[in-house]
Amino acid sequence: MANTFLHAEQDRWPLWLPAALGTGACGYFALPAEPPLALGWVALVLALAAAGLAITGHLRWVMALAAALLLGFGLAKLRESRVETAVLNHAVVTHLTGRIVSLEPRQHGIRLVLDEVQSGALQPAPRRVRVALRAADTPSSDQGLHPGDWLSLTARLDTPPAPSQPGASDLGRSLFFQSIGAVGFAYGRAHVIVAAHPPGVMQRLGDGVEDLRLRMTGRIRAALPGSVGGIASALITGERGGISDEDEEALRDAGLAHVLAIAGLHMALMGGGIFWLLRAALAAIPALALRYPIKKWAAAGALAASAFYLTISGAAPSAVRAFVMLAMVMTAILLDRPALSMRSLGLAAALLLLLRPEAITEPGFQMSFAAVAGLIAVAEWERTRERSVPRGALYRYVHGIVMTSLVGSLATMPFAMFHFDRATHYAVLGNLIAMPVMGFWVMPAAALAVALMPLGWEGFALHLLGQGIGVMVALGRWVSHLPGAVSLAPAMPLSALVLISLGGLWLAIWRRGWRWWGVLPMALGVVLTFIAPRPDMLVAGDAVTIAIRGDDGRLAFIRGAKDKYAARDWLRRDGDGRDIEDAVGVAGLKCDGLGCVVMRGKILIAASLRPEALAEDCRRAQVVVSAAQATACKGPAVVIDQKAGKQGEGWRITLSSPPVAVSVRAYRGERPWVVPLSDR
Repeated sequence: MANTFLHAEQDRWPLWLPAALGTGACGYFALPAEPPLALGWVALVLALAAAGLAITGHLRWVMALAAALLLGFGLAKLRESRVETAVLNHAVVTHLTGRIVSLEPRQHGIRLVLDEVQSGALQPAPRRVRVALRAADTPSSDQGLHPGDWLSLTARLDTPPAPSQPGASDLGRSLFFQSIGAVGFAYGRAHVIVAAHPPGVMQRLGDGVEDLRLRMTGRIRAALPGSVGGIASALITGERGGISDEDEEALRDAGLAHVLAIAGLHMALMGGGIFWLLRAALAAIPALALRYPIKKWAAAGALAASAFYLTISGAAPSAVRAFVMLAMVMTAILLDRPALSMRSLGLAAALLLLLRPEAITEPGFQMSFAAVAGLIAVAEWERTRERSVPRGALYRYVHGIVMTSLVGSLATMPFAMFHFDRATHYAVLGNLIAMPVMGFWVMPAAALAVALMPLGWEGFALHLLGQGIGVMVALGRWVSHLPGAVSLAPAMPLSALVLISLGGLWLAIWRRGWRWWGVLPMALGVVLTFIAPRPDMLVAGDAVTIAIRGDDGRLAFIRGAKDKYAARDWLRRDGDGRDIEDAVGVAGLKCDGLGCVVMRGKILIAASLRPEALAEDCRRAQVVVSAAQATACKGPAVVIDQKAGKQGEGWRITLSSPPVAVSVRAYRGERPWVVPLSDR
């Protein structure tokens, strides 16, 4: 029966190639240690050999899948070697010089990424560093910073952040694949200096694009100050630094977070709107409409406008995916051929993974493709249904918004829970009332503002845009404050996400009855989500910030948390919405000036603050966490002192018999974005 189904769905087989490509890249990231570069080249050679066998017809699809898997693995390794940078191993205050690659305006200053960094205290120096600069310390307006400028400044730099606990989001890995090996903030004023060398052609082109985005963002925020201007910038140039936390949280909890990330909605409204406008204008001229293919002209114009929009928006993965799909549609019009939506999605995924294999680990990539794959699968299913009663335009519009919101929310929910530990419940309502504002007010005003900017006439359009954003945010605030609008959930294990993803792919790619087999791995993933064990105890890298699970099932800190970042992330990943201050205090905890002790079952836990307490704690306790060195503490099953805390980058402890501790470093593995122990 399986062979019959496979033969009947031959046209869907190619859609598994991008999935295999992504799986191969995931295989690289799942390794516990970094493979040699030669293995990446071997994988590529084997991929070519498998592709050759597939072309000649030997086990065609088996070889094709093997080729895609090997290609994904090999490209991921080669990408690592291309972006590789030294990673700073300790905090340092240093004077440095560097060239501005990107500049992100924020509410209280700017954030710079500097390339070609030079500093006597950084040996070897990271290829790039990310530095926050206060508004008061930026050069004056007549010396405003621009991409391509060389800066001299003093900064406090540190190692890119490690995950707060094993399995948490790894920002250090994300920064590594941007060639950023240190992060920090500037002390005092930054000064523009003479360039160390003249820029190349490609460098000037990249700097020109970044400078155009920066100048457009500046004009938008000059006309629309505050968070409204930040949202307008996010819609047009992709710069989100000026959005207030309150507005971002309101839109997110109302199921409208997607409006802040340039993706399919924005590209469809922009490209589709330009296509309709150009075609209508050309159709109004009979001499052109009757003699020339104005539909193709309109498609070419829409394609060019969308390419410009992609460029000024920063070309995020979701925007690239949307552009490729739109380009497929417009190209199909130019060639008089039908557009294949699911195949265009597969092509977009393959192109992104070929260029940036690390995108497979990013929430934006995962959520964007999951949402669109679900929408296309439902659209294909709806085309097969018979409709006996014609539906009006209003019904189709409302039905489209409801189905789009419902399917998109369900498709992205596992990824939202895995990465952000939260799920929204009124996304359908939020989109139903806010999308008309977005489609008929906000995006047309944004397009008009961009069109008028070269003439300096964008003021009216930006004012109109700001009013539309204000209405949209107000609607989002109302929905987000409804009872039960959002729920927090404990962190989902990676195994559950993998099973749900595989089941979702099976459902979306196949079209016949056997597609419903995909429900089985999805259901198993849901079960794993609910039964996954939660940490009994967590220790930050400072060996001072400690949380223990109390009798009520919630994490509690034994004292005020020193590492605020880790503490907030622990609560979030535990599905706990409390503030850090409200989560201090463990039942049964006994403290004095030397430290604290608490019993959990038959296990005594000691948190020592001073060396004088170590002798007794090491004799009585099974778990000892010490803010001082504890090299002589040999009795307990788990001993985490200052050195072990720093080297392990944080710990997760299971209070079994005997207790077991797993460090963040062990979970991350021996990878180039993890500072080696010998360097600490």
